[in-house]
Amino acid sequence: MKTVTIATLGCKANQFDSEVLATSLEERGYQVVPFGEEAEITIINTCTVTHRADFESRQLIRKAIRYNPNSLIILTGCYVQTQPDLLAPLKEVRYLLGNKEKLHLPELLPALVRGEAPRVQVGEIQKETPLFETLIPSFRSHTRAFLKIQDGCDARCSYCIVPYARGPSRSLPLDKVIGYLKMFKEKGFKEVVLTGIHIGSYGMDLHPPVTLDQLLEEIEHQESPPRIRLSSIEPQECSPHLMALLTRSKKLCPHLHLPIQSGDEKILKRMNRSYDPSFLYDLIMKIHQTLPKASIGADILVGFPGEGEREFRQTYQLIQSLPISYLHVFPYSVRRGTEAAKLSGKIDEKEIKRRAEVMRELGREKRKAFYSQFLHQDLEVLIEDRKETGTERRMGLSRNYIPVVLLQGACVEINQEIKVRIVDVNEKVVFGKVAYGNR
Repeated sequence: MKTVTIATLGCKANQFDSEVLATSLEERGYQVVPFGEEAEITIINTCTVTHRADFESRQLIRKAIRYNPNSLIILTGCYVQTQPDLLAPLKEVRYLLGNKEKLHLPELLPALVRGEAPRVQVGEIQKETPLFETLIPSFRSHTRAFLKIQDGCDARCSYCIVPYARGPSRSLPLDKVIGYLKMFKEKGFKEVVLTGIHIGSYGMDLHPPVTLDQLLEEIEHQESPPRIRLSSIEPQECSPHLMALLTRSKKLCPHLHLPIQSGDEKILKRMNRSYDPSFLYDLIMKIHQTLPKASIGADILVGFPGEGEREFRQTYQLIQSLPISYLHVFPYSVRRGTEAAKLSGKIDEKEIKRRAEVMRELGREKRKAFYSQFLHQDLEVLIEDRKETGTERRMGLSRNYIPVVLLQGACVEINQEIKVRIVDVNEKVVFGKVAYGNR
């Protein structure tokens, strides 16, 4: 039995792809082992969303060589799809496969092992349609599952390399989504995260077209795990219908993650974003008024070309004024082939780092303020198979995306949803005790 290890960087869609690969390889008789253990075959599923992601991909390659110098190393994913010419000179890497080829890797692997296949296989991802339908991944090391309902993106934000790496928007047919969710329920999962590259565009490519709202309505009335979470949704796609559904749904988690990127009108235009700061303000206030206990996360991109101190302060002040629960802050980095790579007004790297830290500090303040609202209240928490770093205390996740550390209750069952009374908070997690009244 040949041993395979898979290392993954990047988004939940990439993680889903790796889980599919692992499950498919196991079904073909391969033994999948953790990254770092001895393996005859090493697959690295790369990311290229930022310069940092490129660096981490190269770092993983070096680690793979150090861990398993005789392993057959295969690179795949978005970094390979967009920049195979930069990776081809790496002699230790035996094969480079694009995103189109990635999900066919289990069938290709025997030929790759025998050395009977081209070293570089990177197809034209822009011609990829429809969405490649996969088997149901096992998610052996997770208590929550991901389901990729959509891939690719037809938007062309000026900073973003992802459409070039993932191709056009493609959706999983509605009946397939419902079928997969039923199977996840049968496997015992209590939560599924609906993920993709641009899930707000879900269904527009199907015949007949459907919408994300229609899919979520259907899920509400079909068999599925009791908790359904959206991974990320564009601000302009938070429809009134979605807000209403979140309000009355027994399944949809009260959690929205919005890639707002900037709070300055000029910068948003340069980014090719289709909204302005006043729209963002009104939307987020509306979400908060409609769902006061919901977690509202945001992506912020700092240091974009043309972002002076004034524009940065505009973004900072907008975020400061809003009931945002947490921030994911990304320093801008040039992505070859994007519109933004040609823009004037580049920002010094030290200044970008400074702004990123200023924004992250605001994010820490926002997170702690959000968590503090739930002191001495009960939260419904899904107990996960993970423990607090440095302790043996069990952890879980609330429906509104709050990580919870149990101060007692090491005997609680993993993958069970229980009530937890919150007794303390910090800027990273909340601490709680199992509440009375759990069955």
